[in-house]
Amino acid sequence: MATLVLTTIGTAVGGPIGGAIGALIGQQVDQAIFRPGGREGPRLKELTVTTSSYGQPIPRNFGRMRVAGTVIWSTELIESKNREGGGKGRPSTTTYSYSASFAVALSSTPLDRIGRIWADGNLLRGANGDLKVEGAMRFYPGTGDHAVDPLIAADRSGPTPAFRDCAYVVFENLQLGDFGNRIPALNFEVFAQEDASVSLGQLVPAAAASAGDLQLQNARGFSDEGGAIGSSLGAIDRVFPIKCIATSRGLEIAPYTASIAPIKTLPPQLSTRGSDNVEERHKRRGSGLGTEPLALRYYDEQRDYQPGVQRALGQRPEGREAMVDLPATMTAQGARQLANSNAHRARWKGEQVVWRVGELDPQIGAGSVVRLPGTNGRWLVKSWEWFDQGIELGLERLAPELGAVAATDSGTANAPDDLEATPTLLEFTELPAEDSVNPNAATLFAAATSEGAGWRGAALFVERAGSLSSIGSTRAARAVAGHLAEPLAGASSLLLQPDARLEIDLPADDLAFASTDVTGLAMGANRLLLGGEVLQFMKASADGPRRWTLSGLLRGRAGTEDAASIGHSAGEAAVLLDERLTAIDPAQVPPAQGTRLAAIGRGDPDAVFASLRNIGLSRRPLMPVAPRLSIDVDDTWELCWTRRARGQWLWPEASEVPLVEERQSYTVGYGPCEMPFATWSLDSPRFLLSLPERAALLTEFGPSSLWVRQIGTFGQSTPLFLRSIS
Repeated sequence: MATLVLTTIGTAVGGPIGGAIGALIGQQVDQAIFRPGGREGPRLKELTVTTSSYGQPIPRNFGRMRVAGTVIWSTELIESKNREGGGKGRPSTTTYSYSASFAVALSSTPLDRIGRIWADGNLLRGANGDLKVEGAMRFYPGTGDHAVDPLIAADRSGPTPAFRDCAYVVFENLQLGDFGNRIPALNFEVFAQEDASVSLGQLVPAAAASAGDLQLQNARGFSDEGGAIGSSLGAIDRVFPIKCIATSRGLEIAPYTASIAPIKTLPPQLSTRGSDNVEERHKRRGSGLGTEPLALRYYDEQRDYQPGVQRALGQRPEGREAMVDLPATMTAQGARQLANSNAHRARWKGEQVVWRVGELDPQIGAGSVVRLPGTNGRWLVKSWEWFDQGIELGLERLAPELGAVAATDSGTANAPDDLEATPTLLEFTELPAEDSVNPNAATLFAAATSEGAGWRGAALFVERAGSLSSIGSTRAARAVAGHLAEPLAGASSLLLQPDARLEIDLPADDLAFASTDVTGLAMGANRLLLGGEVLQFMKASADGPRRWTLSGLLRGRAGTEDAASIGHSAGEAAVLLDERLTAIDPAQVPPAQGTRLAAIGRGDPDAVFASLRNIGLSRRPLMPVAPRLSIDVDDTWELCWTRRARGQWLWPEASEVPLVEERQSYTVGYGPCEMPFATWSLDSPRFLLSLPERAALLTEFGPSSLWVRQIGTFGQSTPLFLRSIS
């Protein structure tokens, strides 16, 4: 705002030169007023994403960190085409999927292993090392003897770098469908050789061996992105006070608290010139509370390494709060302890004293910790100088030990669920035909499910002559499929049975059934395939983690009255018929005895096989219904019935149900259905049987029953009982 105003005034008064001067002054005013709060140290990267820019530094990572990485090699997108559906009279759908192979550099220092990987904020790799999408990953720890990655070598077909002394990962054919068909923004959880602590000996290996003794308190990881080592040490010193001393042995780095045990006491001073009473000096200089940082930003391990802030307890300084950025991984409690330690040291930092002695212990020098005679506390030797009247030491008071720190926490974190891929459970069945499909094609469906919510689908194959041929994949949503827990008796399919019930065991706690009402049943809701019977249920209740009771049953739906009358034994497969089933193209999978499907998901060590059940159910004619008997004056029986059609589940008034079959044909039999005593072929739903004919049947074969089957294009229906002759 000041820039705009002063530029306008300067231009009006002094022309272009005045405008330039006004703009310069305005910028300085704006920076003074609107600049952000004081922040020191390397900036924490809140939204780091994977980059591929030339000249981008690859950081040194110590302990455990979350890093973005740099793409160092990549292929073009690989397109895969998959045709689904089709067959006789069915539309086919062609879907396209994309994958890519690429390498990402993670650290310029060796790493021990890779933990979780995030892609666009969601988990791409879980804590157990399982990828959440299709693809493969290889990890190179960053040693000096890496072999060239074979995929990179095959792509370049020439001299290929091995990227030695650089830890990196290679993704091969990583499926990109979940990421908008592009390489996602990746973050990696990395663990160095020392994954529980970080020392200055790791950060400054050229320093003397004493640096290795300085552990960065509460730091479980640290990232150094290069630049002057002094800059990194300066940021560390703001949180972990260190002393750097040049000696004959080289550069020594040690914490203020490191000292020779026991701490030596200085001799009485020779002169008080240049020195005051310690207590008076402390009162005059104050604690420096207004200039020392009281807030610490860090990477919070408990919040998936997202930046966190911890503030020290006590009085806040006036004005804006200074804050230190430290690219270190910590817990919330550890960061709070360090913030309090900073504030505690600030209250004692201003207390200094000059002490002159006649002789000095050779073991005491700059950086030593000493005591003063007759005075409590510890003092750091900041400097010393020879004078003709003795040795003058510059001392600074060290803060006493800090007591216990109040507990804190990281706050709430909406971390993505780490769901492990579990093995596939597969059912393969033929279902009754629907009115929207070709009646000449079998209706095949696969029901794929799993015990865990981390299951994301599986590739499907058909077994041909001992080999597997790909036919696509299942849906990502798990089907609701289980097994009958208790036997279910046979029943009529004519009426709703409100008190009838059955029990189903499902493979997972989160799979469930839903209730409906009579209207929902009429609209086709809650259809369940139990063995070879299609039934509907009105109420569903959970009796345990995986046990469900279904009640209010409507049995024998979609022409499965014969299976309803027989009943079911415990252990029969039960599949909810909804959109989570996967349609199988009969042109690719023959609906014949012995046909098997195979599913291979990310949680399947081996292929999971399922044989086709209910073969012929979709193309079998439906059993006729409504048998009727009329007797003429000459005692001739006229037996009539009503035919039904496959897939035609609605009977609109004043219209005939389509035939569906190639022609209308029936077989009437007398005696056992498998081996009848006599049969008659008809082309209409009407059969005449005179009294002499009935007498002849009774005389020749004895008492038995008359029944009728509809003959269809691909088979015959189950028999409908017409009448007994006795």
